[in-house]
Amino acid sequence: MIAHSLPDPFFGPAQGLHGATFVVDVAFLRETLTAKNVVVDIGAALDVLNKTLKPLAYQNLDTLPAFAGQLTTTEFLARYIFDAMAAAARDGALGEDGHGLSAIRVTLHETDLARASFEAGLD
Repeated sequence: MIAHSLPDPFFGPAQGLHGATFVVDVAFLRETLTAKNVVVDIGAALDVLNKTLKPLAYQNLDTLPAFAGQLTTTEFLARYIFDAMAAAARDGALGEDGHGLSAIRVTLHETDLARASFEAGLD
């Protein structure tokens, strides 16, 4: 749950301060399974995701210095979470298996009809 505004005429009524509740899905992709027949250590992934989301929960994103001057759209937030998960994969926070990931997809669901994703490969 967050609050934010999207101060641009493009966003119509969402220009004003409003709340949003998201369900966050993160998909980890790789070409082959690990020796333990997994894609990634799901416990480590959940830990990183929780640490990424906790500072945003129940916050007005308009007031967070990290987001100053940004339009905090659903797509922007998906990219923000992707960047955190990709950094965790590179830095070993997802365990040794994180280094073998080929891509990550982050989807934020606002409703059963409205969602946005950001997906990219990992170097």
